[in-house]
Amino acid sequence: RLAAAAHLNSYGPVAGSARLRRAAAGYWARRGLVTEPEQVVCGPGSKPLLFGLLLAVGGDVVVPTPSWVSYAAQARLAGVRSVPVPVLPGQGGVPDPDRLREAVTAARAAGQDPRSVVVTLPDNPTGTVAEPDTVRRLGEAARDLDLVIISDEIYCDLVLDPHTRAESPALYAPERTVVTTGLTKNLALGGWRLGVARLPEGEPGRTLATRLTGIASQIWSSAAAPVQEAAAYAFEEPPEVVGHIAACRRLHSAVARAVAGLFTAAGALVAPVRATCYVYPDFEPRRARLARAHGVHTGAGLAELLLSRHGVGLLPASAFGEPEHSLRLRAATSRLYGESDDEREAALSAADPLRLPWIRASLDRIGLALTDLTGEPVSPASPDHLT
Repeated sequence: RLAAAAHLNSYGPVAGSARLRRAAAGYWARRGLVTEPEQVVCGPGSKPLLFGLLLAVGGDVVVPTPSWVSYAAQARLAGVRSVPVPVLPGQGGVPDPDRLREAVTAARAAGQDPRSVVVTLPDNPTGTVAEPDTVRRLGEAARDLDLVIISDEIYCDLVLDPHTRAESPALYAPERTVVTTGLTKNLALGGWRLGVARLPEGEPGRTLATRLTGIASQIWSSAAAPVQEAAAYAFEEPPEVVGHIAACRRLHSAVARAVAGLFTAAGALVAPVRATCYVYPDFEPRRARLARAHGVHTGAGLAELLLSRHGVGLLPASAFGEPEHSLRLRAATSRLYGESDDEREAALSAADPLRLPWIRASLDRIGLALTDLTGEPVSPASPDHLT
């Protein structure tokens, strides 16, 4: 589809092609969010759209703690402040609604001007999904505080249970929620750089759309037309695309849950992995051992130890806005699926990817690293047990 559209080399509409906007509207409608094509704005990736939205809404922005690294960084680039608010245990990506109210009230009393809150459903870095009641209370708090909700839902197709979905704030506060997504995660098309945003209905949404397209026209003009054409095909969700994403979910589920099991066996606290390919273990129960045996007192020190001694690469929680002393880490399992296209395709189609030799070798390597870390044997459970 991309190759067939290679001749499309003219400037297109800033908001995106008519076909792409229709396809994105249909995609959201199938997920319970009735959408008109006029509510859709596309861009060269969801990250530029998120940045454009911060500029269009204006004011300071509330971000969950922990949260994906770009949110606070984009706030700094936009010349505004971020207001961090902790998430509820096991419900990453959405600030605790009660603490959101307290933080915004305090920020405004101190002269700050929070106008938006960014949420991630499902969440990166934790691999968890906020409960519907938490999302509902977020919508109520945003309405009471007059905040725009910017809901980053780029992982919404990677909830590991195929019978459940992450509920969008747009279901509870449709008049003030912007939803963004793209093809980077569900189809592993990070290099194509294509994102879409769903703006609210009514006058507030039209005003925001006008501001966002004005910003877009001065920054990216329009997303690459051939990529838009291929993306429209993907958002229309033909059977082969739906089947491919289902296979991706199965692979993420098998490997991420196996890795979570290793961290749990090593004595770390791990919330159940419900989405994405991310695991977010907390080594606080092992703090004394890590300090005594390895001189490790921070997440950054722990990540450095695992990388330098075992070649296991993880990110410390401090990268996601948590305190330096936190011993939480984020592991991403997608690099474990294979070193070549053939291996990755085999992993994607395998009935039991945990039995593939290169995935087993990766799990064994992580187990050895954790054994060295804790001083106690840590090994992968049998594939039969894990599945």
